[in-house]
Amino acid sequence: MNGMIERPAAFADLSGRVAFVTGASSGIGERFARVLASCGAKVVVTARRKERLDALAEQITAAGGVAIAIVLDMRDEVGIAAAVAEAEAALGPVDILINNAGINYGKRAVGMTAPRFDDEMGTNLRGPWLLACAVARRLIELQASGRIINISSIGAFITSKPGSSLYSVSKAAVVRMTEVLAVEWAPHFINVNAIAPGTFETEMTSAFVNNDSYVQSLPRKRICSTAQLDSTLLYLVSPLSDAVTGTIIKVDDGQTAR
Repeated sequence: MNGMIERPAAFADLSGRVAFVTGASSGIGERFARVLASCGAKVVVTARRKERLDALAEQITAAGGVAIAIVLDMRDEVGIAAAVAEAEAALGPVDILINNAGINYGKRAVGMTAPRFDDEMGTNLRGPWLLACAVARRLIELQASGRIINISSIGAFITSKPGSSLYSVSKAAVVRMTEVLAVEWAPHFINVNAIAPGTFETEMTSAFVNNDSYVQSLPRKRICSTAQLDSTLLYLVSPLSDAVTGTIIKVDDGQTAR
C-alpha cells in the first residue's frame, strides 16, 4: 500500500488533532495511522521495526499528510515517556491515542515461560496502561479533552484458538482497563473506549487467514479486511461519540456466533 488512503466513507475532520498510534508497522495499526492522516490528523507512528515505520511516515508525508516515526518498545517504561514527549515537541500535545501494539506467542499455558509471560503482558497490558496514563496526564495538565482507543480482541470474551490463553487474559484486562480509566478520566473529558476485533487480515492472523478449514468454519466464510474497522475508529474519535466512554465495541463479522 502506497501513501495514505482515500478519505473513508465515515469521514471525520481531524484537522489540528495529534494521533499517536502504536504497533503501526503493520496490520490494524498501520491502517489506522493512514486513516487518521487521511482525515487531517498529524500522526505519530510507533513500533519496533524502524524501516517499516520510516517508510509509512514517508508515504503519508508524500501524500500530503503529516507524520513522524518513533521507534518504541511497549515494554520500555522510559521509552514510553520519552516517545510521548518527543511526539509533543514535534507535533503538539497528543489528543488521540490508539493503543494497538500487541503480541501473541501462541503457547499453551503449560508451555509459557516466565520471560515470555512478562513480554506478552508487558506489551499487551503494562505498556498500554503506562502510555494511556502518560497521554492522559499531559491532557489533564493542559485541561484539554482527548480520545483513547484501546485495541482489545474478541479473545477477551471467548477462547477459541489453541495457544491463545495468555493473549485472551491480556486482552480481557485491556477491556477492564478501558472501563476503569474511562470512569477516572471522565471529569477531564478524556473518552476511553476499546475496539474488540475478531479475526481480521493482519500479519498476526496470517496462520488463520491462510487456513481454509478455519475460514470455512466461520458463519460468513470470510476473513474481513482492516478497512472494515475504519468506521468504528472514526466514530470513536469524532464528535459523534462525545458522550461515549468506557464502551467496548465488538467487531467480529459474526465469528463468535459459531
